[in-house]
Amino acid sequence: QEPAYEALRQGYARVARDLQLLQPDTLVIYSTRWYAVLDQLWQGRARVTGLHVDDNWHELGELRYDITTDVSLARACVRAAQRAGIASKLVDYAGFPLDSGTLTAQALANPEGTFPSLIVANNLYHDAARTQALGEIVAAQASAQGKRVVVLAVGELSGSQFRDDRPLADDAVATATDDEWNRRILKLIGARELDELQRQLPDYIAHAKVDMGFKHFAFALGALGGRLGACEVYAYGPQYGSGAAVVRLS
Repeated sequence: QEPAYEALRQGYARVARDLQLLQPDTLVIYSTRWYAVLDQLWQGRARVTGLHVDDNWHELGELRYDITTDVSLARACVRAAQRAGIASKLVDYAGFPLDSGTLTAQALANPEGTFPSLIVANNLYHDAARTQALGEIVAAQASAQGKRVVVLAVGELSGSQFRDDRPLADDAVATATDDEWNRRILKLIGARELDELQRQLPDYIAHAKVDMGFKHFAFALGALGGRLGACEVYAYGPQYGSGAAVVRLS
């Protein structure tokens, strides 16, 4: 309800409408906020329910969730990842702590739980190349099962957050440099200039402290077969100093 975030909210509303038009069999969610350290983790519980309070933003309230998992696709991805030399396993127990990125994406894009989900962890030791390979694995296994999927790659752009207490209405991207870099990269994505984008990514990641080295983009690119079709930036704005955008890649 904060005006500073209205553009982002409207962007997610467009994603929700897109999903209703596309009617995928499964919604794939890769969130940089689900951290894995040893094996690559995949949600494997058929139904995941609970009440979530964000680790940092306790005062913003709670989020109830009820998610159906595409267990068949998750199992297939685990097997395929293991064949590719990526140690992987399912997690399947009551009360597993889902992250805010996954749950926010679900709540805004799939609020009625219409589409079953495949929830994929961000392994902290995987680089962009290995993360892109995971996206490729998901696409290949979905194709093998005859399933149409939409991927929600969830993460930030520039990663500098404000450390002081300020009204949310006054939120902005932390620095002009961060803002300039974010807009430059979004423009390259929108123009489908993938070679130039890849050339500039190391500087972008270094200068703008990009969330998890932009691995969420790598995962999405892998799912797209390493190519960009039509792209559109639905929204751009701040999240307590960091940069955020809603972008459709196809």
